[in-house]
Amino acid sequence: MPRRLDALDVTFLDEETSAAPRQVMTLAVVEPGERRFDYDSLVQVVNERIGLVPRYRQRVAAVPGGIGSPLWVDDEAFDLSYHVRRSALPRPGTNAALRELVSRLIARRLDLSRPLWEAYFIEGLEGGQCAVLIKSHQALVDGSVTVDLAQVLLDESAHDRDVPSDGWTPRAVPGGMSLVAGSLVDAALNPRRAAKRVQSGFDKVQSTVGKVVQTLPVVGPVTADVGGPFSGRLSQHRRYVTVSTRLDEYRGVRDVHGGTVNDVILATIAGGIRGWMLTQAVPVSDKTRLRAMVPMSVAAPDGVPTSYGSTVRGHLLSLPVGETNPVVRLHQVSYALKAHRETGVAVAANTLASLPGFAPTTFHAVGARVAETQAHHPYDLVVTNVPGPQEPMFMGGARVAATYPAIPLSHGRTLSIGVTSYAGGVYYGLVADRQAIPEADVLGQCLEEALAELVESASPTRQRAPRGAAPLRGGRTRMTGGAGGTA
Repeated sequence: MPRRLDALDVTFLDEETSAAPRQVMTLAVVEPGERRFDYDSLVQVVNERIGLVPRYRQRVAAVPGGIGSPLWVDDEAFDLSYHVRRSALPRPGTNAALRELVSRLIARRLDLSRPLWEAYFIEGLEGGQCAVLIKSHQALVDGSVTVDLAQVLLDESAHDRDVPSDGWTPRAVPGGMSLVAGSLVDAALNPRRAAKRVQSGFDKVQSTVGKVVQTLPVVGPVTADVGGPFSGRLSQHRRYVTVSTRLDEYRGVRDVHGGTVNDVILATIAGGIRGWMLTQAVPVSDKTRLRAMVPMSVAAPDGVPTSYGSTVRGHLLSLPVGETNPVVRLHQVSYALKAHRETGVAVAANTLASLPGFAPTTFHAVGARVAETQAHHPYDLVVTNVPGPQEPMFMGGARVAATYPAIPLSHGRTLSIGVTSYAGGVYYGLVADRQAIPEADVLGQCLEEALAELVESASPTRQRAPRGAAPLRGGRTRMTGGAGGTA
């Protein structure tokens, strides 16, 4: 029996517009190696692994009259060559050219009449590298029934993995009367859900063309009362910015100033945003704060972390962008996140990184879903930070050099930031509205400068008590007065 979309997935489809495509993306940069990795190699590995994620060969089928929730049905005309595409950069294939191409690709909506994903093989990068961009709709990846395609494409070694063929043949799509009858049965078993869906169907019939359908109650209002530099009307165009840093730098700052690597990353983001605001002449005072929705993993009821949505919760964090001292910013972030760590359900980064497969891509998708369920809260931007494996991963026998996430924009929020740590690196992927944030590249540079400030503060010759702190034994500091801040 075909599976019905849940209320959140229906909301994603109903709310999607050309200015707010609902898709989570992963950009993987692949090194040249002894084995040639090209477009045909990507098609082959996707064809071998797609059976592990059956929903990637399914499409959404609506119920006549909208009297029931849509269903996932097999795509009888499934064409892998439609979903796996080929592109190339003009010489010399710079990173700037790659980012510009990806900016345009991530702004394009997926075809909702087909399975809700696309993959692009991008060749022509400097140094013989290539890149793979995978786009998956937010309704497709829930972390429970379906994980992200990238999670099953990557291997822990360059050796081929034997994946038995699933012998897939599409099941016939139920006819209109069968869909209606199934919806009536579902309505009898789930009357409250049916009532909500019927009302939603009437609303869509009465709405004018192009009007966004109201969000279902499970998610909350469509818009939030958010101001600041990252709030505005979304355009149909995006900018994609990548920043590559080294994990050892964050660990060095943590070892000197305390906290966690996650704290240092979030303090870097706060400092980078502060620097960008100053370059754009945006007013900044010592009390300026931006609220970030930071999805965080918690232990499942049985104590075992998974990539399921039920183990990721939204956490509102006040980023101290008004604080001038980078060390004080870090301490304020650490203090704000202390309560989460003391709940006893927080999951350590090394535990998440040890999950089977390349789970970060799924965790980013789940984090973006969780952020959407909190869309009614007044926050300024979404930040997803997911630790990945520290050993190299391989795709089709070729080593993955770097991986960058991309989180969609919605609800008038013009910036999102995804962070993945992998193989000794920490990789940022920034998605910005092209018109609302025309100098998004400057924000990437400001992130690098903010990290450099923290690294310098942790050097042996620069370790001194920050403003508002009193020295303790052993060179450590304690916060005094109001320097600790609150979330």
